[in-house]
Amino acid sequence: MDMIAPLQEVILERFYQDVVAGLSAADKSLPCKYFYDQRGSQLFDQICELDAYYVTRTEMNIMQRFAHEIAAELSHVETLVELGSGSSVKTRLLLDQLGRLAVYAPVDISTEHLYETAVALKRDYPRLSVTPLSADFTQPICLPESFPQEFVAAYFPGSTIGNFEPHQAIQLLRAIAATCRLGGELLIGVDLEKPEAVLQSAYDDPQQVTAEFNLNLLHRINRELDADFQISQFRHVAQFNSAASRIELYLESLTEQQVTIGQQEFHFAPGERILTEYSHKYSIAQFTELAAAAGFAVEEYWTDDREYFAVMLLRVVKH
Repeated sequence: MDMIAPLQEVILERFYQDVVAGLSAADKSLPCKYFYDQRGSQLFDQICELDAYYVTRTEMNIMQRFAHEIAAELSHVETLVELGSGSSVKTRLLLDQLGRLAVYAPVDISTEHLYETAVALKRDYPRLSVTPLSADFTQPICLPESFPQEFVAAYFPGSTIGNFEPHQAIQLLRAIAATCRLGGELLIGVDLEKPEAVLQSAYDDPQQVTAEFNLNLLHRINRELDADFQISQFRHVAQFNSAASRIELYLESLTEQQVTIGQQEFHFAPGERILTEYSHKYSIAQFTELAAAAGFAVEEYWTDDREYFAVMLLRVVKH
């Protein structure tokens, strides 16, 4: 635990720099990776239970239905690295069946939530070396030398890849390919194209849990970065951009106001928005092309009956 405090200081400084840079731009934005402090992670777990939010439920159904097939494809894997692991709920379906697996390394930026999850996993899977890595998975990850390096696979569930613009997604996939090495594999969740009404309901739920999740980012900035956002003066906005095939989340200022973060001051006009998240939706063909640009080939994929979601197995063929 002695290493956590210095690491947290580095993460906090990066958080401050990213927030200041995002709010200083002509079109204000905040990185969605900062949604997931402990409260944000808890709220996201609540979102995943909502009837309107099809994503987690659909992916879980795919994993439950095809876990045996997926595990057979990954039966040789000795090291499994999960990016943005959260509560690692879906991962247990793999851990139950990967007999050769020696190391499971969940990676998450929410340190407290990560270590809580790791404790439970160590208890439930005593044969495994569960090694949590508190890190920003959008940055290159160097695996400890103690990890088996020959058969490495990454697991990236939850359609998080959709949060990145296509050129950013390619860059991230290339970094994952470097972690897995030539011949390594990536099991990734991809949210597929579907009717706009389904998407709108999923990202602007009647219970307003998603709104609370979005606004929690301002609470976090207030708490951790000495800011003075008046949360009641912002509202959650979700809209579908058909041209880019993506949902866009914003925090919209309800009035003209000034916000101070540390020594920095930011002005907001009425109706001015802060972009907090993109969620791109792909066809299988589109994502196959995207993966190829990053050095991956699609080995197999599994979908639900409505083809709302896909779990895709990729192999590094070019590095």
